[in-house]
Amino acid sequence: NFIIPEFVDYIDYRLGNYHAAIGDFGSAGGAEFRLRQRLAPPFVSVSSGAFGFARLAGGRSGAGGAGSLLLGGEAKGYNGPWRVDERLRKFSGLARYSAQRGSSRISLLGLAYHNTWDASDQIPERAVADGALDRFGQVDPTLGGATERYSLSAEWNHLGRSSIERVQLFGIRSALDLYSNFTYFLDDPSGGDQFNQREGRTILGGNASRQQQVAALGAEHTLTLGAQHRTDFVDGVGLYRTRARTRTGTIREDDITEGSSGIYLEAESRWRPRFRSVVGVRGDVFTFDVRSAVPANSGARTAGIVSPKLSLAFVPTQSSELYLSAGLGFHSNDARGTTITLDPVTASPVKRVDPLVRSRGAEIGLRLSPNAMWRSTVALWSLSLDSELL
Repeated sequence: NFIIPEFVDYIDYRLGNYHAAIGDFGSAGGAEFRLRQRLAPPFVSVSSGAFGFARLAGGRSGAGGAGSLLLGGEAKGYNGPWRVDERLRKFSGLARYSAQRGSSRISLLGLAYHNTWDASDQIPERAVADGALDRFGQVDPTLGGATERYSLSAEWNHLGRSSIERVQLFGIRSALDLYSNFTYFLDDPSGGDQFNQREGRTILGGNASRQQQVAALGAEHTLTLGAQHRTDFVDGVGLYRTRARTRTGTIREDDITEGSSGIYLEAESRWRPRFRSVVGVRGDVFTFDVRSAVPANSGARTAGIVSPKLSLAFVPTQSSELYLSAGLGFHSNDARGTTITLDPVTASPVKRVDPLVRSRGAEIGLRLSPNAMWRSTVALWSLSLDSELL
């Protein structure tokens, strides 16, 4: 939502849990959005359409001191076909400073995003069939929400004779205020079942990696050593009963501090012109500290997990590659579930969830590249998770 499409340079995809650099929630893979360093030429884009759709976006880059400065933004509005207008009002901004110093490049990136909307949500099919509701109508016309995200990050890259170093530091502040009603009048026939989800979050973290070329055992190897850390400070994450966006009761309210640290090592080895391997291992440690409005649900947990990875690739012809990959990954569970003892609604005992959940993946495939403009991949893959919670 906060990314402006015109400023995406390219997207770097990695499929499966076979990549040591991807940790939490990386079982199915990952994608990194690489944003542009500069624009040539500047642009302004104006769009309009049915149901109140309007969009204005623009950006330009130029010299900024010893480097280059990129500025851009987007404003978007939409009402939709609904009987109650969606009134989407989205604003995004971007500022980036980049500079080259010999074999080193530095980048400072700021992103800002704010959005408000009214939601239509689902409606009963029977009410549309008997004419009680129009198919674009609403049962609860006060649904919707607001969200925002602001971030500042810095990146340093250094290209040496046989190595590449990369360091990233980032800080993010985000907030969500969401009003929903899935059952309308099932639980409360008079006041309705509307509820509010709220969260404020501050994230601080950093990543560092070094990629080194070495020769050993009669082959060329690329060794990558990396470390990652992130701490989430979540204040007042809550679930509330509401009526027309007015709070009438508290279901659950917590403050959370969650920290995660990971270290990984990966070796890509070219044993023969037609055969290479990628071997990796990753270790992660998580800490969960929950301070709940229900004291029995407060507590702290610590958990660790190790995830090995392996890929083998054979090159039968110059335009094809046969590969086999397997690995272990994981995903973290909601911090509140790791310390819970009582259901916040019924006060009945409940079982705590595992902080970190194992995933297992494997894939065999054939890549075909008949020319520089075409690549096809045919693959058979499997992915399993020890648990997936709603």
